[in-house]
Amino acid sequence: MTYSAPPTDIARLPYRPCVGLVLLNSSGHIFAGQRIDSTYDAWQMPQGGIDQGETPLEAALRELREETGIDPSSVRVLRESSRWLTYDLPAHLVGRLWGGRFRGQSQRWFAMRFKGDDSEIDIETHEPEFNRWAWMNPADLIHRIVPFKRDTYSAVFAEFADLLA
Repeated sequence: MTYSAPPTDIARLPYRPCVGLVLLNSSGHIFAGQRIDSTYDAWQMPQGGIDQGETPLEAALRELREETGIDPSSVRVLRESSRWLTYDLPAHLVGRLWGGRFRGQSQRWFAMRFKGDDSEIDIETHEPEFNRWAWMNPADLIHRIVPFKRDTYSAVFAEFADLLA
């Protein structure tokens, strides 16, 4: 049985502190992974929570390795987003994710250039998040992300537009 909290209760919940990665290859395409826990076509960029005592950049480099298998030495950090971006989960997911403690995520995004070879990418990590991956252009990725994250992805791509050109 799924618990769905009343909207007034959800609004009182905090956002989960998180990072996101716009990982660009030499052709300017973005790394995206198909979520392993989804029964439909749900792709996203690497992202994850910030552990206590971690800086956002430290969390981003940890998530890079955890979700893609890529060693941080194979990327160059290009830029950090100028602000935190938030998104709210749909009400029916609030009780199912993160123990019902968060209404959504507040994310700091990092644009990174992948300097390595695709053979370095290994999504079969200790705790896999993705069952397949691809390099995509921003428009395709916006189309394939879950709808409640589209505005966030659009804002991220707008902020890093000069790097995506």
